[in-house]
Amino acid sequence: MSANTPENRSNRKLLIGGLLVVLISINGILIYMNYQKKEKTEEQAEIIKVKNVELENQIKQFEALKADFERQSQELSAMGLENDSLEAKIEAISADLGELRGFRNRSYSLSDQRRFRDRASAFEKQLKEKDTEIARLKEDNEVLFTENTDLKTTQTRLADSLTTMKTSNQELNQKVRVASKLEAQGINVNIVNQRGKEKEDDDNEFKAKRVDKIRVDFKLGKNDVAVKEPKTVYMRLIEPDGAALYNLSTGSGTFQIEGEDMYYTAKRDFVFDNTQQPITFTYDKNAEYKKGQHTIELYSEGFLIGKTTFVLK
Repeated sequence: MSANTPENRSNRKLLIGGLLVVLISINGILIYMNYQKKEKTEEQAEIIKVKNVELENQIKQFEALKADFERQSQELSAMGLENDSLEAKIEAISADLGELRGFRNRSYSLSDQRRFRDRASAFEKQLKEKDTEIARLKEDNEVLFTENTDLKTTQTRLADSLTTMKTSNQELNQKVRVASKLEAQGINVNIVNQRGKEKEDDDNEFKAKRVDKIRVDFKLGKNDVAVKEPKTVYMRLIEPDGAALYNLSTGSGTFQIEGEDMYYTAKRDFVFDNTQQPITFTYDKNAEYKKGQHTIELYSEGFLIGKTTFVLK
């Protein structure tokens, strides 16, 4: 019997058709599997991309938080305040940034994302609370600054007023001092000879060889402003050459006039009682007097209160 019978040809066709169906099925399966694999790969790539974007966003968020906490620290320092808790937060955020940047080279899981989101939320809450506190401190400082400025202005005004008052008091004291100046009235010069007799001359001219002592008499004028108290009168007996007689052994010394030392010949201490009390000086040179015009100057409490001259011939 021939092998190429219609039956055999039909069987071959069926076999070839079956093989084609199998091949087509396998090819379809492979195509489907490749498609599934491609989708999965694309999905994984998208997941990685999303994770990378989330990571970079969180890095930027923590960098911004660090910058804000550093700003707060600077603002507190500008007000002269220190805050250790801020420094601790800045260090903690710096550590978080280091960890986040490390995820660029390793897996960044969902749990990591949630952990850092929670930490960022907590830091942002603390940041807002601290900003509120700093704003209140600034307001308080502004109030204190205004109060201090007002206080300094008041102090300056008080100082100016005190200076003006002091100046006025000094001027008043000076006026009172001038008004209370004593006055030597009726100054009279006599000479006393070696026998103790006095000689008076209306022209105040005497013979030098007869002079043993000089006597000066005067009265203090009435002055209701002058204080009734112990005072001193200084007499300067000035010779024709312009030098004041000065001898420590006879009670001479120095006193001050306008801050300058001045020699005096003799002095008298007395208690001023505003009764036009008389004052007398009797001076013994213990040496021959020079010929020429002599001057008597009387001082008390820094003022020249009287002056006269006499001549020895």
